[in-house]
Amino acid sequence: MKLFQIASLCCSLLLLGGCVSNQTSSNEQWLNPPMAKPERANVQYEIQIARLSQLLSRSDLDDDLRAKMYFERGSYYDYLGLRNLAQLDFNYSLQLNPAQPAVFNSLGLFYTQIGDFDSAYEAFESTLELDPKVTAAIRNRAIALYYGNRIPLALEGMQTFYQQDPSDPYRVLWLYIIEQQQSPEKAFNNLQLRYQARNVNNDDWAWVLVALMLNDIPEEHAFQYAINTIPDSSNTVLAERLTEIYFYLAKRQQIAGDYIGAFSLYKLSLAQGVYDFIENRYAHIETNRIINAVQAMNESQVEQ
Repeated sequence: MKLFQIASLCCSLLLLGGCVSNQTSSNEQWLNPPMAKPERANVQYEIQIARLSQLLSRSDLDDDLRAKMYFERGSYYDYLGLRNLAQLDFNYSLQLNPAQPAVFNSLGLFYTQIGDFDSAYEAFESTLELDPKVTAAIRNRAIALYYGNRIPLALEGMQTFYQQDPSDPYRVLWLYIIEQQQSPEKAFNNLQLRYQARNVNNDDWAWVLVALMLNDIPEEHAFQYAINTIPDSSNTVLAERLTEIYFYLAKRQQIAGDYIGAFSLYKLSLAQGVYDFIENRYAHIETNRIINAVQAMNESQVEQ
C-alpha cells in the first residue's frame, strides 16, 4: 500500500512538472489561479546588454572599468533569468578586480541555486570580509546553510540578521522557516508572538505573507489585498506579489507535509517570471528537492 502511495505521488509530481495543479491542499478548486499578465523581457535590459557587449569589445578599457561593465552586464543577464551567462560575467569581473563584495554576493546566490553550497558559503564570506555593511549577505549565507542542511549555523545567522531589524516581516518569515527545522511548535509560537508584536500602523505588504504563513487570514483575502493595493494597477508589482504569495503558501504546505500542494504552488511562483526575487531562485531549489526526495523514497521502496 505504501509503495502504491509513493508511486502515485511520483506520478502526480511528473504531471505537475508539465502543468500546474488546480487544487490547493484544502481541496478547494482554483479554476483560475490569480496570475499576472505575461510580460516580454524588459527591452531596456536587452538594450543595455547590447550596449555593454559593444563597449566590452573595445581594447582601450582599463581593468577596473572592464570589471564594472562585466558586473553590470551580468546583473542584466540575471534580471532576465539567464543565470549561466550572468555567472560567467561575474567571474570575468572578479578576475579583473577581486575586491568587489557585490559580485561575490551575486555569485553566492548563483551557487546556492545550483546546489554548490561550499562555494556559496565562501562567496558570502568574501562579501562580508570586503564590506560588513552588506547585511543581505548574512541572510543569503543563512539561507544557503539552510538548504545545505547545516541548520544550527543557518539559525545562528538568521537570528543575527533578524535582530538587526525585527520590524522586517521577511526576516520574521525566514527566521521561522529555519527555526521550524529544529522545533516546529516552538517556531510557530514564536512566529505568532512576532506577528502580534508588529506595529499595526505598519502597512508593509509582507505582513500579509506572515499572516498567510500563520493561516491567520483566508488565501483569497491575501490575493484581494495584493491586487487592490497595487499602485497604478502595475502588472509588474502584481507579478512580484504573486511570486511571494505562492512561494510562502508553498512553504506553508511543505511544512505541513503536503508536497503535491507545495509543488504546484512553487510552480505558480515561478510562472510569474520575476527572476530577480529570491523567492524565484529558491522556488527552483524547492521543486528540485521535492522531486529528488520523492524519487529517493520510491527507489528505497522498490529495493525493499
